[in-house]
Amino acid sequence: MNLATPSGFRDILADEATEREQLTRAVQDLFASRGYAPIETPTLEVMDVLRQGALASGRMPAPPFKLFDAQGDLLALRPDVTLQVARLCATRYGDVEGPLRFRYTQRVFRETARDAAASARELTQIGIECIGVRDVEADHEVVALFIEAMDAIGVGPFTLAIASVAVLRALLDVSGASDGWKAAVLDGFHGSDFVKLDRLVDEESARCGCDRAVAAAIRRLPRIRGGREAIAEVRSLTAPLGCAQGLDGLERLYDEVASLNPQARVLVDFSVMSSFDYYTGLVFEAYGQGLGSPLGSGGRYDRMLGAYGAERPAAGFAFYLEQALAAREAAVPGAYEGARPLRIAVPKGSLNPDAVACLQAAGLDTADLDRPGRQLIIRGAQADYIIVRPTDAPVFVAAGAADCGICGKDSLLEAAADTVELVDLGFGACRFIVAEPRYAQGAAQRRYGELGSVRVATKYPSIAAEHFARRGMQVQIVKLHGNIELAPLTGLAECIVDITATGTTLRENDLVVVDEVLASTARFFANPCSLRTDPRVAELARALHAHAETTAYAPIAGASA
Repeated sequence: MNLATPSGFRDILADEATEREQLTRAVQDLFASRGYAPIETPTLEVMDVLRQGALASGRMPAPPFKLFDAQGDLLALRPDVTLQVARLCATRYGDVEGPLRFRYTQRVFRETARDAAASARELTQIGIECIGVRDVEADHEVVALFIEAMDAIGVGPFTLAIASVAVLRALLDVSGASDGWKAAVLDGFHGSDFVKLDRLVDEESARCGCDRAVAAAIRRLPRIRGGREAIAEVRSLTAPLGCAQGLDGLERLYDEVASLNPQARVLVDFSVMSSFDYYTGLVFEAYGQGLGSPLGSGGRYDRMLGAYGAERPAAGFAFYLEQALAAREAAVPGAYEGARPLRIAVPKGSLNPDAVACLQAAGLDTADLDRPGRQLIIRGAQADYIIVRPTDAPVFVAAGAADCGICGKDSLLEAAADTVELVDLGFGACRFIVAEPRYAQGAAQRRYGELGSVRVATKYPSIAAEHFARRGMQVQIVKLHGNIELAPLTGLAECIVDITATGTTLRENDLVVVDEVLASTARFFANPCSLRTDPRVAELARALHAHAETTAYAPIAGASA
């Protein structure tokens, strides 16, 4: 008999439950004092509601648990409350003139990947929604209330990053570029992949008809970070192009918020802009000291209600109680930066020598890093180096166990972790390919024609599945950990998806390349919270970028990553 709770779920015992109850009551009393009325939404939601919201917002909040009811309807345990509030407002309050102010505390549920079983799958989401108020004062109200809520919980020092998506929207509107290029730019921001953004600007903007000055502004925008002077920098960059929308309101907000709570460090950061079909103006995220993921987030999303009915202006925020409590426990008086060494995930294996050389060129002390022996952490004067497999580096960084790291693009794609990709370091070039036995070329296509599916052996199931999905092909993934070449030679699979640099192993086993998947090089990437709370991460990114610009590595043929 198994009496354990399901993975990702837990019991909350009396002492902790009492604390949670007291803090939740304090926050809800605060919201109520500002005129926000309580609402409750159902635990189960029709899947079509989530799909419709995802189409309007460009995102599904989190992978939902799905089930069928007795009537055959596909339902989902709610992964987020904001979409439900939008549905509620459109269907139940559609004829009610605003403004509407709602508050809630509700459990949300999210499915996780099998290899992320340690992640919580049940969380308590607390938030507010201000509906029907278009004035910038509503934005100020929402941000101020978020800060007061963090104070009521006793979160301690935290960073509040603010920006406005109106600037990027305006730049894209005047760019003159193709719709495909604009969509790719948005994808780069959505995925916090600024290496992709650089490539789009450097290699493809002219071909896609983008104005050169606008392209340069788009490339620069996510790297602008700082205090009030950062807004002035964005203004000087965008005003000549007629794209300084939202900056006046952002300046007013900065001045107001900076005086609300001395423990809230206000950071202007235009890299936090994401979900552009969701947010329409102000966007903000909060980062707690020592945490690997944001405390909470919010902003203005005027188009969300339009997914279910008439559009109405809206602003709000949400945070997880569990994350706020973790920040409360981790709060340490003192400055953000310099309190501890920077933690850098350094890859083992073939990437290690070039990774160490890059870090040394960036000005870090790398003594003993190239000969760690059995040490797993090398402690230096400027940084602690965590020695990991390249495939594990994204996991350490996304979880906040490391602030930043180096690994191949392939490892980032396979992990699909929440990180910010900052610099293409240029070394470690390799290709992902599809290969078949020479004597059986075409076997995979023949099997697909007969059975509608192909067996693919790989160490990289996510990359392989995504590649064949783009080809519109159904595949059975056979995950292996070594000797991938054996699979088609023994009949275990028709083809493989694997890495190759020289092609020697393929030739020795009489395998031939039949398709290109992508090209990969080493990348420097960071935890989103560390990037925005520790200036040393951005400084290291700038130094590594300067080194990469002056260092030539052998190019690799193949599809671009």
